[in-house]
Amino acid sequence: MQGDERRLALVTGGSGYFGCTMVEALRRRGYRVRVLDLIDVPDRAPDVEFEQGDIRDPAAVRRACRGVDVVHHNVAQVPLAKDAELFRSVNVGGVRVLLEACRSEGVGKVVNVSSSAVFGVPARNPVDSTVVPRPREAYGRAKLEAEHIATGFVARGLDVTTIRPRTILGHGRLGIFQILFELVWRGRPVYVLGGGRNRYQFVHADDLANACILAGERPGASILNIGAARFGTMRQLVEALVRHAGTGSAVRSLPMRPASLAMRVTGALRLTPLGPYHALMYGREMFFDLTEARTQLGWEPVFSNEEMICESYDAYARDRERILVRTGASHHRSPVKQGLLSVLMHLP
Repeated sequence: MQGDERRLALVTGGSGYFGCTMVEALRRRGYRVRVLDLIDVPDRAPDVEFEQGDIRDPAAVRRACRGVDVVHHNVAQVPLAKDAELFRSVNVGGVRVLLEACRSEGVGKVVNVSSSAVFGVPARNPVDSTVVPRPREAYGRAKLEAEHIATGFVARGLDVTTIRPRTILGHGRLGIFQILFELVWRGRPVYVLGGGRNRYQFVHADDLANACILAGERPGASILNIGAARFGTMRQLVEALVRHAGTGSAVRSLPMRPASLAMRVTGALRLTPLGPYHALMYGREMFFDLTEARTQLGWEPVFSNEEMICESYDAYARDRERILVRTGASHHRSPVKQGLLSVLMHLP
């Protein structure tokens, strides 16, 4: 055998939180890996190729797709961005540019990471393939439109599997969770809405990466929902975290309607980092039926909600000083500007 004949995987957004997780999971699986992103990361492995470029730039995307066997698409403007124009140009337009490049370059398989935000507040739980997506904010609408574009490319012969993950947790995950972790680290109260009795499912980044790799190795288009198998209510999750941390934090309840309204208003005024999706879903129930993912992929999640939140907190506590001065990283690898939420850091 001459040369390196291992399969080549392209990870778009490979410098983001989940993108970096995907890169390492693919390397462990034996793939050669190429990253397409606007920025590089200082800890990129030397055997990982890096192609700098914007997902909206057809020439850059075609270069990145050249010679690739499977594409794992993770580029997205996330809810923290709160920018409807970017949601459309990146999350919608970027998918179209990528899939056109994949057709032109003969890519055999695309795994498109979408979002559970496409369901808004679901009509029922657990959410399965019969529940119709009805997003209720700009981010979810953009992700659903991107799914429709992918479906159109499937009709044209491109093999695309769309993965809809629940909210991602795991080692190194920050974003809005950094505020929760900082409150717990300081021993301050943390809050749930309406008593926190809403069942809420997360997914560990490693479990999601495993599902994406299996989807990339399975021929045939599909849409699959991915989440944890072991989870409970939001209150149970937060109580497990404060017990684990042992810093003296207490869990307190806020009335659902006024708290959600305050989250929406302060987020819209950019007085807090909260986006519409945070205000919409924090106090509401959502969890996926995993039957199709298990059946089609032979996949099984490893981590429970409680295990992943505690692991995420431990990583934050261990690296807190370095994290708080980090700049230039993606939303989910960076601390957030707290705005009015900084008041919570001083409440007894």
